Amino acid sequence: MQRNQSVAAGSAENDDVELINGRRGWVVPGFIDVHVHGGHGYDFMVADVVGLDAITCFHARHGTTGMLATTVTASKTDLDRVLENVMHYIAGSMPYAQLLGVHLEGPFISPDWPGAQNPQYIMPPQLAWLEEWSRLFPGLIRMQTLAPEVDGALTYIEALTNKGIVAALGHTNATYEQVLTAVQHGLSHAVHTFNAMRALHHREPGAVGAVLTSPTIMAEVIADGHHVHPACISLLAQQKGPDHLVLITDAIAAAGLGPGVYQLGGLDVVVQDGVARLREGGNLAGSTLTMIDAFRFAVRQAGISVEHASRMASGNPARKLGIDHFTGAIEPGRQADVLLLDHELELQRVWIHGRTIQ
Repeated sequence: MQRNQSVAAGSAENDDVELINGRRGWVVPGFIDVHVHGGHGYDFMVADVVGLDAITCFHARHGTTGMLATTVTASKTDLDRVLENVMHYIAGSMPYAQLLGVHLEGPFISPDWPGAQNPQYIMPPQLAWLEEWSRLFPGLIRMQTLAPEVDGALTYIEALTNKGIVAALGHTNATYEQVLTAVQHGLSHAVHTFNAMRALHHREPGAVGAVLTSPTIMAEVIADGHHVHPACISLLAQQKGPDHLVLITDAIAAAGLGPGVYQLGGLDVVVQDGVARLREGGNLAGSTLTMIDAFRFAVRQAGISVEHASRMASGNPARKLGIDHFTGAIEPGRQADVLLLDHELELQRVWIHGRTIQ
């Protein structure tokens, strides 16, 4: 990350160079969103090539240079279709934000904490599914969210870890002790911390307490001011430190669009004033957040430094996914996934693989 310097970009073949006056702004690595369901009217659960282009284009224009296509709790047939579509898309040119793989959110979660997940498809972990997915889509699944307290979860977490897939807790009623036991079996990540998990209590620290105190758990947070109070984001950042917190969007198809009724996993979601909630029950249902907005919120409202917020939006997710050797930082030899921000942290330019995204 650099400040107060001009930015040079060009082609090594013809020595064409563009000089840009940063005007006391910031140059930061492109954002990597490990938890995003869609955007601009499209959802990863049903998106074809046109939809995948629309999602990745929308988020690229808001600073995301890499992302995990995130599913919801659904039938195996629907999950298989997402994996098939994403696998074929990754094999193509990917002109916008790069799909880095798939994040399966569910369906092996707790019925006590469904959040906006469809309870109809919640079930215990199925090792046979994982084996089939690993055979048909090798290396495609990068992360899976599950409740570590449900029957069979510990064995499943071990299987995920052995296959190089990040095992993440979420939508969970796990106690403090149950989470720590899961950590011993390979659990290393927590999705949308504070949301859809057993809360902190002074006599039973719960899943939140385990996330706050376990040094091996990387914690996500939705920094939009609706899911988590800025003071709690600040507390989380202080407790986890700059290397163990990840900014995410949890964005749904409504991101980038106006108020209305949308679908998430077959459930109606009402968006009003930028907040997405299930029509029935009123649970928060993902967000309409973008990564640049999450980045600005973390700095302006939660008091996180620009340097640390950049690490949380880029370096930490790259490290969690094991891709920090080629992206997530601005260093010689890494991909030119770069953002130019002005001094007010407004996004000015986006480069992915050195290509300007309009």
